[in-house]
Amino acid sequence: MKLTDVRRLTGVNFLMDETGAAAEAEVPDAVKSVVGSLWQQRMRELLDAVGWLDEVVAIRSYPGGITLFVSAPRDALFTATDMIEYVWECLEKELSEEISTNDFSVAVEKFRQEIAEEANPDVLAICKAAEEHGVSFLGDDGTVTLGLGKGSQSWPNDELPSVQSLDWSTIHDIPLAMVTGTNGKSTTVRLAAAIGQEAGLTVGLSSSDWVKVGDDVLDEGDYSGPAGAKLAVRDQRADVAIIEAARGGMMRRGLPIAQADICLITNVAADHLGTYGITDVSSLADAKFLLAEAVKPGGKLILNNDDPEVVNRAGRFSGDITWYGLDFDEGALKAWINAGGHAVFVRDGSMMLARNGDLSAVLPVVDFPPGLNGAAKFNVSNALAAIAIAAAFDLPVPAMTKALASFQSTPEENPGRSNFLEIGGVRLLVDFAHNPHGLLALGEAIKAIPSKRKAFIVGQAGDRSDSDIEETVEVIWGIGPDMFIVKELESKIRGREPGEVPAIIASRLESLGVDQEAMLITDSEMDAVYAALEWAEDGDFLVLLLHGNRKQALSLINNLKNANWQAGDVVPRLPSFA
Repeated sequence: MKLTDVRRLTGVNFLMDETGAAAEAEVPDAVKSVVGSLWQQRMRELLDAVGWLDEVVAIRSYPGGITLFVSAPRDALFTATDMIEYVWECLEKELSEEISTNDFSVAVEKFRQEIAEEANPDVLAICKAAEEHGVSFLGDDGTVTLGLGKGSQSWPNDELPSVQSLDWSTIHDIPLAMVTGTNGKSTTVRLAAAIGQEAGLTVGLSSSDWVKVGDDVLDEGDYSGPAGAKLAVRDQRADVAIIEAARGGMMRRGLPIAQADICLITNVAADHLGTYGITDVSSLADAKFLLAEAVKPGGKLILNNDDPEVVNRAGRFSGDITWYGLDFDEGALKAWINAGGHAVFVRDGSMMLARNGDLSAVLPVVDFPPGLNGAAKFNVSNALAAIAIAAAFDLPVPAMTKALASFQSTPEENPGRSNFLEIGGVRLLVDFAHNPHGLLALGEAIKAIPSKRKAFIVGQAGDRSDSDIEETVEVIWGIGPDMFIVKELESKIRGREPGEVPAIIASRLESLGVDQEAMLITDSEMDAVYAALEWAEDGDFLVLLLHGNRKQALSLINNLKNANWQAGDVVPRLPSFA
């Protein structure tokens, strides 16, 4: 048995609505029932002893492990994690019949002291006041914020005003949309933000590459978690906010913001299984549907009609749903629209919006550049989702039309998402696709693009199981590349030995009948990029699936283009990319 993770939960989370702490432990299935019951019982005893009589303990079992959740006051979460670790240590000794050296009464006194030292009654008072006034409260990171965007005010934890001194007439929320799902999140929020900007709004945006307010990039990096969301909504320039809420952030800390006017779930497919006790797609769907619980009264939940896991859970939500999708049953869609339901769909080659009984043609699919004349169905789906968000914000159709028609899936506007480039007679696709669901969608578009030969860069992070890695390989093989360039994701080995993942990939390719001559093994992602460019001939198509060195690869491509590089020329190793 082993305790594998302990973390604070600062918002509404997968197990409960309360703040608290959670932990995962590897426990053999044969003893899970006993270990889980004991862990919960011993935790309850400690909570009662320190005076947390009203806090709760919950257990969730999954294959090979247990998650334990403890609710705790917002200003005592670090202590709560320490308490979980202490109880686990005691439990290990109890189960091994080892004589414990831990004096329970001494531990109780220690934790009472920790609680007193961590306590911040001013934070709790302001949080309670925010609830009473119906505005968002953000904290737990050294800064307290009331309200969102233009209606927000923020203070350091140690400089909080008194509740009585606050002018609540100046504190309010702005319209907020949160987006989650396995694939399509980043493109969807960027498309929706483009529509908002076209409508004359200053949009606070957090996504997997940056946080932006209007055209101002506040910071770059993967900001699809709580930190990015808070950075975007604390900016007092923002009229509306559109937040990418990835699974990892929600499982690690809970929802970044307790409630939103609009919540959208793009799809649910196998990805990152095995982390935080989520071991199957059904549990992953349950975790993502945490967002449905965050919809404000009177707000909208936007769901993808094309995704079975999403559709299967729609009945759990009793509020207002907007459906979007590429493949509606016409009879059911007509009945939904006639009943006043909102929907976004494709009819006669155009993206259509039905809202409040009105039907509007937004844009022909062929006029949406990232849709590749309809071949990139996944991007058309993302555009439908963005239209649904814009409609929920009550933005005008002309803004939707103009923004989508002018949106280019370039490295500048939508980095790493369907970036089609051309240099020296070679077509390139730079994309972040990293799971079978995303690769299958991408494969449809790739097959529709004519080329002499195709090469794929193939790699995977080390925290995926062998079977997950092999499934990814099988999907890429099914697209039909002429050359497989296997990469080591050197920054994402994550517990594997160097070379272990490339070996799994190469072995599966061999078992699928791929000859050694159609396979190159490289030591890094940039080495794979160099190898692809050196292999290319005029008329070839290179699919660069990049996950760690995208910026470097794009800089290299740009330098080659500026140097008028042609297929067959030497590809120089620039020092900064060596």
